[in-house]
Amino acid sequence: MTARVLDGRAVAQQIYREVADALEQRMAEGGSRPKLATILVGDDPASAQYVRLKQRNAEAVGIESEDHRLPAHTTTDELLALVRDLNADESISGILIQQPTPKQIDMQQIVIELDPAKDVDGFHPINAGKLALGIPGGIEPATPSGIVELLRRSGIVIEGANAVVVGRSNLVGKPTALLLLKRNATVTLCHTRTKDLAGHTRSADILVAAAGRAGLIGKDMVKPGAVVVDVGTNRVGGRQVGDLGGGVEEVAGWLTPNPGGVGPMTRAMLIKNTYEAEVRRRP
Repeated sequence: MTARVLDGRAVAQQIYREVADALEQRMAEGGSRPKLATILVGDDPASAQYVRLKQRNAEAVGIESEDHRLPAHTTTDELLALVRDLNADESISGILIQQPTPKQIDMQQIVIELDPAKDVDGFHPINAGKLALGIPGGIEPATPSGIVELLRRSGIVIEGANAVVVGRSNLVGKPTALLLLKRNATVTLCHTRTKDLAGHTRSADILVAAAGRAGLIGKDMVKPGAVVVDVGTNRVGGRQVGDLGGGVEEVAGWLTPNPGGVGPMTRAMLIKNTYEAEVRRRP
């Protein structure tokens, strides 16, 4: 068996086209144009590249972008001041703070300060709480919603499936489990300290690897024909690898490449979130 590819790049392009069409119609009807404010603290080359990609994605669909670069020695209070200014700026639809930030930044405090209506990453406690409680109107986090959208648009049946999420982070693991549960999967949330992890993963029709540990999931831990989503981001030998070991493609029925699977979906859902944030603010 050779796994079929879950092509995040192709599905992301579908989403960009839909947002571009919706925005074009909105502008023709006299609506406001969304604007995304990006914040980068420090000069990490990888983070700078991610910000450039997000800005290009926004501008390609007709969303304006506003770039804010802060030095690596920026304090929490200085970043808070910028966030408050952007919260109050009526021209800004969404605010994106590129992570990771330098160690002296208290990101918990920053996220709490964000206007939840402009929190296009979906990290604010109000947005996270709405997701957990099933209350509509919140902003869903970009990576987890990108995973679910990739599955849905690839024809993967989520309802009734046994789904196992390996990884319990607030950014990916927990919200992914909630979004799968929302779509009527039976969900097991595991992590690196789970006893008999392989026993859980081998039961999964849908397996999401999001622990951030290279090689954690071997081919003997995958149910034949399963849908496997690799969200792990690890640096090994100077290149990005996911959480899967070798040979998983020989067992799985569907598999995301890494890179090129979930990453493009994250950016696409961020752009969609920005557009929808503006629509909610100014119907």
